[in-house]
Amino acid sequence: MPAPTLDDIRNATETLSRLTEYLRDNPDPAEALALTEPLLDEYTGVPIQLGDTLRALARALQDHPDRPRNPEVRLLIAELRTAAWEQTDQHALHFVLDDLRNLYAKTPPPSQGCSPCR
Repeated sequence: MPAPTLDDIRNATETLSRLTEYLRDNPDPAEALALTEPLLDEYTGVPIQLGDTLRALARALQDHPDRPRNPEVRLLIAELRTAAWEQTDQHALHFVLDDLRNLYAKTPPPSQGCSPCR
């Protein structure tokens, strides 16, 4: 597999930025949930991917033969691993989307007409 380029990573973050801006414009809830769902997939979503990426970065830095061998570097690598676990713990957010989707599906659309007519 070819290594990702800086442009690949920038494009991914730009896409997330565009999604954020779109969500700020109050889209239809069903569409907003659908667009967000892949980001929070319990197996391949951003929390899992970011956690895996941080762990891989920590491993690459720790295992590199030119790594400085001092306590500060070990501490920083440990912080990467801690952050990785914290990100991975967010994998349960997909349940929040499921619950929201169910609640929105059960909510009737607003009634038309004046109060006495309802």
